[in-house]
Amino acid sequence: MNIIAKKQYGVIGDPISHTQSPAIHKFFAVQLKQDINYKAFHITQHELKNFIHEFQDKGGEGLNITLPHKTAVMEYVDEINPRAERAGAINTLIFNKNKIIGDNTDGIGLINDLEKNFHQKIKNKNVLILGAGGASHGIISPLLERSPSSLTVANRNSSKAINLVSQFQQHPLLNGIGINELDATQTFDIIINATSIGITSKTIDFPSFIISKHSVCYDLSYQMDPTPFMKWCMENNAQCAIQGWGMLIEQASESYYLWRQIKPDTSSLLQQLGINASSQVLRR
Repeated sequence: MNIIAKKQYGVIGDPISHTQSPAIHKFFAVQLKQDINYKAFHITQHELKNFIHEFQDKGGEGLNITLPHKTAVMEYVDEINPRAERAGAINTLIFNKNKIIGDNTDGIGLINDLEKNFHQKIKNKNVLILGAGGASHGIISPLLERSPSSLTVANRNSSKAINLVSQFQQHPLLNGIGINELDATQTFDIIINATSIGITSKTIDFPSFIISKHSVCYDLSYQMDPTPFMKWCMENNAQCAIQGWGMLIEQASESYYLWRQIKPDTSSLLQQLGINASSQVLRR
């Protein structure tokens, strides 16, 4: 009897113990009746290059990349797909014969969650991204493609925000400034927290004037309860506050499609993971 090895996939990061990716991809495989093996690997920066090539040599077919490796991994691929190149970061590796291809599904994961799951249109909206770190890179191009009225990246260090937006060839809708330079007279329709504030610190010290009663706030971070950022937004009368579970699931679905050429249905996965709808979104 021939034993056929399962197709090998995984996620790498440092740390990695918090990841929900193995549970998500197991759900996708069961739903689609496919037999795959998906594991989490704790890989340090020093181990990154050797692990990727070892995984490839052993027949691995795909990897997800999480913090802090999304930019460093760009050195170890043979081909970078356009959206990863625009993002300056990779969250998905596809092993195609002897070639390693890098892609980024973070941005489309966010867009799908906002548009499909929460029915939020981005076109003609004023959008604010808080933070100019790695989490911001992958979401700027997909947001710009939806034709907002404006897209502002605000960071504590204004030069970091300016440097980030300069990578997008002076796009007329895109602006990078310091958080302390935000104008109290400007309101934002969609506010995205791409910082770790609220997870690493319970104190939220963004200016509250950025929020109006029409603001939809989105925290890229996620946890089992409403995040501190979500609570802060609602205390300042936001229309609603959402955390990033949906983005996590939607970007995973896109990665699965890149690997397996079939798109999972994400609609019931939050319930399967035990995520209470009332902790995923707060509404006024």
